[in-house]
Amino acid sequence: MNHNPIVAIVGKPNVGKSTLFNRLMKKRIAIVGSEEGITRDRNYGNVEWTGRELTFIDTGGYIPENIDLFNPSIRKQAKLAMNEADLILFVVNGREQPSSSEIALAQFIRETNKPVILVVNKCDSLKQDEQIFLYYELGMDKVLPISALTGRLVGDLLDAVVEQVGMSEPKINVDNESLRLAIVGMPNVGKSSLTNALLQKEQTIVTPIAGTTRDSIDTTLRWYGKKIILVDTAGLRKKSKLNDNLEYYSNIRTHHAISRSDVVLVLIDAEKSLGRQDKAIADYVIQNGKGLVILVNKWDLVDKDSHTLDNFKKEMISAFPYLRHFPMLFISALTKQRVSKVLDLAWNTYGKGKLKVKTKELNKWMEKINARSQPVTKSGRQIRIKYVTQINTLPPTFVFYCNYPRQIPVEYKRYLENRFRETYPFEGIPLRFSFRRK
Repeated sequence: MNHNPIVAIVGKPNVGKSTLFNRLMKKRIAIVGSEEGITRDRNYGNVEWTGRELTFIDTGGYIPENIDLFNPSIRKQAKLAMNEADLILFVVNGREQPSSSEIALAQFIRETNKPVILVVNKCDSLKQDEQIFLYYELGMDKVLPISALTGRLVGDLLDAVVEQVGMSEPKINVDNESLRLAIVGMPNVGKSSLTNALLQKEQTIVTPIAGTTRDSIDTTLRWYGKKIILVDTAGLRKKSKLNDNLEYYSNIRTHHAISRSDVVLVLIDAEKSLGRQDKAIADYVIQNGKGLVILVNKWDLVDKDSHTLDNFKKEMISAFPYLRHFPMLFISALTKQRVSKVLDLAWNTYGKGKLKVKTKELNKWMEKINARSQPVTKSGRQIRIKYVTQINTLPPTFVFYCNYPRQIPVEYKRYLENRFRETYPFEGIPLRFSFRRK
């Protein structure tokens, strides 16, 4: 096999699919709760077992009937996952009788002609293992009891998965350079639509209802031979507007996704312009030292003339002056206008975050700055910056050695950064300046 074997986890709502997925990942990636239908999109994750690497897909609960707006999309996502998979794990609740939904799903699974393991979940003890006999009527050859919550017999399940997909030799991992790219923004700004446009396939569910995406979903893609890990995140809301625990945890996931990324695409709604929460999101990205690209989405819906784009930029920079240091791209995820430029811009931004400026060159630059002006402390003492060196990348971090590091005016720090950015190509990258005594 050229790829990791792909294992789709399917089943009706609330049988423990996401609990099993989290157990396999050894961390809470999928959001878990008692409400039905929490998982709506396909959620991907890799697991290494006995030296072999497997890719698991967690899917939304499969319901044959159209009970609400999401069900057709959830069914479509589950079907896409099954079509993509080398093996299907059909998860059922061992404490209940088989339902009509599961009988219908079992028939659909058989029609895929894919290998399948019927996983009878919530068998927390040896006595409860007898529940598997209730599910023989679904006609699956391989039936295994487990407890996803406690981890009971999950190792046996993984052994069976490796056996079913025929993995004879352990996979040797080759660690290639990759860009972790997060997509963030207010709810319903078009993050999932952009993800689908970039992937050129329906990876996440898109509806006009804010809050469709509840989990952060990692997807790997190849772009001109380069590896990009794309994270489509749940929409960020103000804390005062968090209506339930799911949205609270979605916010945490989004912040976590930003912290794990190299570059972040912040989507702005062209019809709403830059709001306070948009500024807060961009500021959070900058404070975390991540590369930042501003994408103004839904540009196709704006009435415009030859000055509209420039005026929009000026208004955004006027509202948040620091944004002048970060690239802006005006796109339409729906019509795919300029979407082809997004990954190119993101990768270039990533490259700038890895730039290293030679110490000799930095100190020549500093000599020119000192010749123009030197700051003074509030008490009137002259501050002399004697030496500069770069100590880190991603984000680029520079140490300035001087006589009074704690008394450098904030205005002079801004002046230094502005002059620095005029000289060196760090557009899209937050800079870290540290001042130390020498």
